[in-house]
Amino acid sequence: MNRVISPANPLEAAHVTMRFGGLKALSDFNLVMRPGELVGLIGPNGAGKTTAFNALTGVYVPSEGEVLVAGARVNGEKPHQICARGVARTFQNIRLFKELSALDNVRIACHAGASSGFFDALFLTSHHRAEEGRILARAEEYLAVMGLAHRAGEIAKNLPYGEQRRLEIARALATGPKVLCLDEPAAGMNAAEKIELMRLIRGVRDSFGIAILVIEHDMRLVMGVSERLLVLDHGVTIAEGKPEAIRKDPKVIEAYLGDAYLEEKKIAVPEGRVRGEGGDA
Repeated sequence: MNRVISPANPLEAAHVTMRFGGLKALSDFNLVMRPGELVGLIGPNGAGKTTAFNALTGVYVPSEGEVLVAGARVNGEKPHQICARGVARTFQNIRLFKELSALDNVRIACHAGASSGFFDALFLTSHHRAEEGRILARAEEYLAVMGLAHRAGEIAKNLPYGEQRRLEIARALATGPKVLCLDEPAAGMNAAEKIELMRLIRGVRDSFGIAILVIEHDMRLVMGVSERLLVLDHGVTIAEGKPEAIRKDPKVIEAYLGDAYLEEKKIAVPEGRVRGEGGDA
């Protein structure tokens, strides 16, 4: 089937494969992110989810296939170049500037699109002062969106863990992305923090109109927040669809819960599989 690349789609992956020596960590991965979509990428540990994120955001160069941002091929571009094109991300392990304030963490990200240069800053030109005022206002807005306005002056490392997670999202938002990729944003959060995070993710999408791609192990959160899900197992996409269909898919149940669960619940073995087999679907 011929594939039509659309510049209207902020992010696409076409037949992306990632090899590390003899290991194929991701196989023929395809993704189309449409404007304003909220998509979840799920799968058991070792399924290839973070590998997919790394290929999409320039951390890895695909062994095969291509990644496109607004229709333009970005294979081989550095992460900061892909970020400048409109694809921002967070990481499993928080990567804040821990000795800086929450506000300064976000202001730094706002400077990614700044137009004033060294001499503007040196001589404090009117252009520089006006731009710094706009950046400060934007940074405060992103903190407020993530419920962190009252933490603006706090040093990042002193924030509670859940608030550090939200600060990282605020900083990613400050780059002005068309797509926001969240790698396990609820990791380490308690139940109440996860519910609040789900509300905030929806609010970010609705307020800024950006597409959001989420990796998450908490099935309640990802099922509750996503409009569409992709499921990886051993680097292979085994299912794609709406959450209500995915939660009933035997291949997904098998990948997460194993053959014993299928047997107990008398769920049919996915076509082409022999009960007890491991490996890809």
